[in-house]
Amino acid sequence: MVDRSFADLSLAALYDSLHPWGPGDDFYARLVGGAAAVLDVGCGTGRLLARARAAGHRGRLVGVDPAAAMLVQARRREPGVEWVLGDLRSRVWHGEFDLVVMTGHTFQTLVTDEDVRQALHAVRDALRAGGRFVFDTLNPAARAWEGWGPEHIREGADAEGSVAWMWQEVSYPVVGDRVTFTETYEGVRWAQPQVSRTTLRLLDPARLTRFLHEAGLTVVEQYGDWGRGPLTLAAPEIITVAERYF
Repeated sequence: MVDRSFADLSLAALYDSLHPWGPGDDFYARLVGGAAAVLDVGCGTGRLLARARAAGHRGRLVGVDPAAAMLVQARRREPGVEWVLGDLRSRVWHGEFDLVVMTGHTFQTLVTDEDVRQALHAVRDALRAGGRFVFDTLNPAARAWEGWGPEHIREGADAEGSVAWMWQEVSYPVVGDRVTFTETYEGVRWAQPQVSRTTLRLLDPARLTRFLHEAGLTVVEQYGDWGRGPLTLAAPEIITVAERYF
């Protein structure tokens, strides 16, 4: 789960240990490895592109994120990648990328129709003809947020060994297609718990497809899990592969 409030350096330093590399990262890493020029929107601490560079990727790799503290981690990890502070509105790219990715449910932080349309048009403009946009969203039919709570605690530590704990909890009513939740962090670095609030938009496959089509992108594949299983009502994810068609 991506938390766009990671503006604090101490929290950013803990991000990777609280969100360890997993099957979703493997899925995206294979795609990045096969593309000559890649834009990672909401790149966070930069581990996806940094790992691609370490594995021998010699093409263009660009990561963009609105949290300066996250990009501090990214630049320390891999100075050979182009790291951009901001979002899709911060810079205009014209047909420069073979692949654009938004990992870790970043797409769902676009909570209004206008946010979605602006982002998708920017993605379309950034792609070369035939280029692909790949992103993941929680499947609203699976209602994963009903299982979030303080009984599910993650533990992590930064490079200095400072330990912290994190849990998610839906503390607000679900309104329409939006779910708002808190993430609470406790650790020896802070006298008081650190609490952030995030709202995600839960779009179903049909609405995602309509937004993509409006922007000049067509869905070529959709999966329900990181093993490329079918998209069913019970599937936890909606993993979408879309292509620029004009």
